[in-house]
Amino acid sequence: MPGNNNKYNFMTAKVIYKGVLRCECTHEQSGTIIETDAPTDNKGKGERFSPTDTVCVALATCMITTMAIKTAGMGLDLAGTKMEVTKHMITDPRRIGAIDINLNFPATLQLNDDQKVLLQKIAETCPVAESLSKDVMVNVVYNW
Repeated sequence: MPGNNNKYNFMTAKVIYKGVLRCECTHEQSGTIIETDAPTDNKGKGERFSPTDTVCVALATCMITTMAIKTAGMGLDLAGTKMEVTKHMITDPRRIGAIDINLNFPATLQLNDDQKVLLQKIAETCPVAESLSKDVMVNVVYNW
């Protein structure tokens, strides 16, 4: 298995299938619990994030987190940034075809063009983005 000798490998979560297309996921380090449901367009209740929703949200949160890591060292704060995430499913086989993300930065954030280019590069090469299939179209709008 790739990465078995990596010092950063550890169990991330325990997952229990609860029935009725719902899973309970417990984060090992913090004990935080999230649940997932199948979406209503795939025989589910849609009462929780679907597994594919969590993939899209993981991308958005990874993008802003990696950007925030960089800006903290620059004396800038991305707090208050709002993100809208839209998932587009396709069939044959059923999968995520595209993810649209709109980042709306606070009006108080003042960046020059070089800083904006740097942050966009960081976001677009975050670990989740690098882990997605190249078949998934990712459309990002940066509203500075």
